[in-house]
Amino acid sequence: MNVIKLENYYYPEYLIQRLTEFVEYYNNQRHHESLDNLTPSDVYYGRGKEILNQRELTKIKTMKKRRNNHLLQSLNL
Repeated sequence: MNVIKLENYYYPEYLIQRLTEFVEYYNNQRHHESLDNLTPSDVYYGRGKEILNQRELTKIKTMKKRRNNHLLQSLNL
């Protein structure tokens, strides 16, 4: 939003275009900490639970892989 404030808009259409772009970004791309790092559109359309479940599975797989790598490294020493 600060970028929008810093730019000069000589025509109202330019400002409207930038605001439209910002709202699109804010609702569909920006992850919100208060929404468990989901986008508002993910929450609105009910995709939040599925995304969070997938993240948890990825986290579990990553932790297992790290443990195995650590164990292998400690055995090789």
